[in-house]
Amino acid sequence: MFFSRLVEMSDRTMARQVLLFIWFLSLGSAIGQISYSIPEEMAKGSSVGNIAQDLGLDLKRLKSGKARIYTGDSAEYIELNKDRGVLLIKEKIDREALCGQTTPCALHLQMTLENPVEFYSVTIEIVDVNDNAPMFSATETIFYINELSPTGSKFVLERAVDNDVGINGVQSYSLLPVDNFVLKTQEMPDGSKNVEIILQKPLDREKQEHISLLLTAVDGGDPRMSGTMSIIITVQEANDNAPVCFLPVYKINIRENSPKGTILTTVKASDADQGQNGKVEFYIHKSPGSATNIFEIEKNEGVLKLSGDIDYERVKHYQIDVQARDLGHHSDTCKVIVDVIDVNDNKPVINIMTKPGPISEDSKAGASEFLIRACQDSDSGENGKVQCSINHNVPFTLKPTTNNFFSLVTDGDLDREREAEFNISVTCGDEGVPSLSSNFTLALQISDVNDNAPVFEKSSYLASVQENNTPGVSIFTVSTSDADFNQNARVSYILEDSSVNGVPVSSLVSVSADSGVIHAVRSFDYEQIKDFQFRVKAQDGGSPPLSSNVSVKIIIQDQNDNAPQVLYPVQSGGSVVAEIVPRSADVGYLVTKVVAVDVDSGQNAWLSYKLQKATDRALFEVGLQNGEIRTVRQVTDKDAVKQRLAVVVEDNGQPSRSATVNVNVALADSFPEVLSEFTDFTHDKEYNDNLTFYLVLALAVVSFLFIVSIIAILSVKCYRWRRERMFYKPGANLPVIPYYPPLYADVGGTGTLQHVYNYDVCRTTDSRKSDLKFVRPCSESIISLDTSGTQTLTHTHREKLTMESSDEVRINIMCCFDMNSAWCRFVIARRLY
Repeated sequence: MFFSRLVEMSDRTMARQVLLFIWFLSLGSAIGQISYSIPEEMAKGSSVGNIAQDLGLDLKRLKSGKARIYTGDSAEYIELNKDRGVLLIKEKIDREALCGQTTPCALHLQMTLENPVEFYSVTIEIVDVNDNAPMFSATETIFYINELSPTGSKFVLERAVDNDVGINGVQSYSLLPVDNFVLKTQEMPDGSKNVEIILQKPLDREKQEHISLLLTAVDGGDPRMSGTMSIIITVQEANDNAPVCFLPVYKINIRENSPKGTILTTVKASDADQGQNGKVEFYIHKSPGSATNIFEIEKNEGVLKLSGDIDYERVKHYQIDVQARDLGHHSDTCKVIVDVIDVNDNKPVINIMTKPGPISEDSKAGASEFLIRACQDSDSGENGKVQCSINHNVPFTLKPTTNNFFSLVTDGDLDREREAEFNISVTCGDEGVPSLSSNFTLALQISDVNDNAPVFEKSSYLASVQENNTPGVSIFTVSTSDADFNQNARVSYILEDSSVNGVPVSSLVSVSADSGVIHAVRSFDYEQIKDFQFRVKAQDGGSPPLSSNVSVKIIIQDQNDNAPQVLYPVQSGGSVVAEIVPRSADVGYLVTKVVAVDVDSGQNAWLSYKLQKATDRALFEVGLQNGEIRTVRQVTDKDAVKQRLAVVVEDNGQPSRSATVNVNVALADSFPEVLSEFTDFTHDKEYNDNLTFYLVLALAVVSFLFIVSIIAILSVKCYRWRRERMFYKPGANLPVIPYYPPLYADVGGTGTLQHVYNYDVCRTTDSRKSDLKFVRPCSESIISLDTSGTQTLTHTHREKLTMESSDEVRINIMCCFDMNSAWCRFVIARRLY
């Protein structure tokens, strides 16, 4: 039977789904509704239905749209499997705990999709399963019945309570035994049943004082379930009238949140008996699930009061069974139905249904719905109607959808560089009096789009570097700023292709891609290139990338790296060139002019002229700025015919560089006189030869004295040693051992002079076998005049040259002894100047 009902409910559900699908197609793709019906207590993981197939959705759409189920309840019973597109049981559902006696019992869900936003309402009806047996509040009840009670007297029994509903609820009662009493059930207007036992046979206390009955309640489920209660009847003396309630049903209304002690109504009843038998007392009938802890009644007066808290959102109405009973336990029952009136005591609850992510700054106004919020109020009527708004200083607006759902959409242009984050304050208020509202602040991030190109700090750059720089040296840095963020603001620097004087600019400079530092690729020469210009491009890392470029000019700064060059007089190596000055020249006579240039620039090319050397410094002077050589006095007959001047040309750099030019001047009135003077150098050569002879003679005397001293010392030592070894003769020849005295070195002919004197002496124990060899110098000293005209020898210069041309004397002394007198060899070399 249960399965047949499920089949019928399944058919009804299918018909309802078809109708909902037709309604869904009429509304469009934004809103849809579907219903399912399942039995309670299904196992965790059981399938409710294929919602993707029923709604005609692709499984890829569920994943791309970030589909999620919103229940709105504290417990989540249903979950969505995106991979299969089915609804599954997440937690076992107990219909009685979820809905109590309310029918039908259903779960109302919402499924949402993003990009674009779609809403689907899902209703899942929970079908009752017979999982609860009927129950009585007490396992035993006692009645005191007067023996004179007439047949047909009614005694109301406690009803059994079954948490199941419908056919699974209590269906019938049975009573055993039925000797004195029979069971009677009566349908009430609310669908419940009153259970009574009716006396069908008079009682006789003297025959039977206690009677035991068993009341059984049976539900209609499959299999059937039952509950029992024992009834103990004590037969008393006569009390033959039962209380009678004035009204069978009392209906009252009370506002929720009413204070404790509020009087609801007064239940009244009468008893025809007199005295104690006519005294009526009132009791609230206790049963499972009743509201006995919320209400209380005065025992004697029947005043019903509120003793607990009532909440419209929890329970909307109550049904109270009040029993009027006399002392003989004759009783009557009436009902008090309490309807709770809603009060606006709940603020709207703002629930986030989709998690907001960063919003792209290029989102079009009104085109992108990217956030959904549901504002719900558990109150009813006007108290539950909600209106939401946001602050006005943001480029967003709330778009109402349905059932208190709102979508947050863009309402203006977004610019992350102007404002990267918005704090959106959402306010939802109901229409109750007074109105209640809730606030929620949402921090919304704006994601970056590459819409800003890098910007250089300057429109153009001018930098300088000194020539002769080290290759790879850093010249300067170009820098940019990019208003974008992260990768879109990551700038790379690129050297644009160009050429400078036919040479690629990449062979001159390079730029660091990350830092923008410009390095010199090679060493620059100011004399070859004084400045050059190129362009640097800055490109960000966006997609597509944006770029900008800037012009860079590099100026080469001059360094004093070139010495002055003498253009006149020309220095040639062929012959002696001389300027002729007549002896009759006046003071200030212009002899010649030294002309020089410096390829450097600025102060590095400012030249000054100085007279460094002269045969007669009192005769000539050189102009400091113009290089003109003039006479400073009258030429006399005592002045030498041949005059040599050394002029230094010096620039103004730091440090300064200079060049020297030799100027030959002849003091003569005729050309033959000049020619004879510049070709006859006999006296100069004789002067040099005499100087060399005296120098060599002095060195020879000193060397001879030194050698004699050494020989004397060695002779004494050898004589003493010979006397000690006179009768000793070694059996083997000793090798000749070279020995060099300290502080002496054999220069081996590498000196600056060519005269080499060799003295070889061989001496034995027999002086008659001694040998002395004198070798003549291997070459003669040569002093020559530079006939190229680049040098004129003065007296002082000749003396210096003579000293530099001193002979080098090398003296080798070898003393050789036979094997009987300890062979030795001394080599003494000394460089004499």
